[in-house]
Amino acid sequence: MAIPDFQSLMLPLLQLASNEQEHSLQEATQVLAQDFKLTSEELAELLPSGRKTRFYDRVGWAITFLRKAGLFTSSGRGKFQIAQRGLDILKNPPERINVKFLEQYEEFVEFRTRRDKEDDELPIAEKLEIQTPEEAIEAAYQNLRQTLADELLQTIKNCSPAFFERLVIDVLVKMGYGGTRKDAGKAIGKSGDGGIDGIINEDRLGLDVIYIQAKKWENPVGRPEIQKFAGALQGQRARKGIFITTSTFTGEAKEFASRIDSKITLIDGETLSQLMIDFHVGVNSVAAYELKRIDSDYFVEE
Repeated sequence: MAIPDFQSLMLPLLQLASNEQEHSLQEATQVLAQDFKLTSEELAELLPSGRKTRFYDRVGWAITFLRKAGLFTSSGRGKFQIAQRGLDILKNPPERINVKFLEQYEEFVEFRTRRDKEDDELPIAEKLEIQTPEEAIEAAYQNLRQTLADELLQTIKNCSPAFFERLVIDVLVKMGYGGTRKDAGKAIGKSGDGGIDGIINEDRLGLDVIYIQAKKWENPVGRPEIQKFAGALQGQRARKGIFITTSTFTGEAKEFASRIDSKITLIDGETLSQLMIDFHVGVNSVAAYELKRIDSDYFVEE
């Protein structure tokens, strides 16, 4: 089954804690994973940040919301225990506990509506139904990143072919290829081979070289173009090549590149724009938001 949203975990968590014993987040995650029959693949699914698994994050936020509503109390480092209010609910349990259910408690309403005095926007918790606050932040970031990638790609398409070739080299150099930008730039347009636009060192020592084809196209790049590039590589006795385009590659082109002896990496316009963001080519940082959590080790008394 699909990973349950964090609200669907609230009632099972309350029932888990009904024995009035102390429980940990780690224990709760393991028990609920079994109850919901989650697969190993689902349990391994990470948030976009890669910092933690999606299910672990949702269990953690469900506990936080129950604690903010006074149904749980914190009983130690990463531990929780059911409160009397939680026990009272279980005497006549609802079919589901969710954010709307928790709004009957004043403490929870205060938690949800707390905001910066200078900020007139609704808080994150007011906007979410299925997502946890951290997932909402991740989703907003990914949305902004994708918008930036789309704008980048459109800007690249409006540039001249010569500028596009320089841009390609800038990205590859930032990724660690080619040594200095000055050395890498000398390779552009020097080969004279119809299927090769440039040559760049694979490493700073020049132990191996990579041949480059850069196509500023609107239409998808098909198999014939990849075949032509592969032939040019063979003519140079080259083993590695990178074919970069502002458009996309057809299925036949990808299939051909995957089964030939020469190693040809295909980079389409979407991938190129993402690489530009990752390696800070053509973009500037305008803001940074740092998520922090309690350092439990700090509060351990000897």
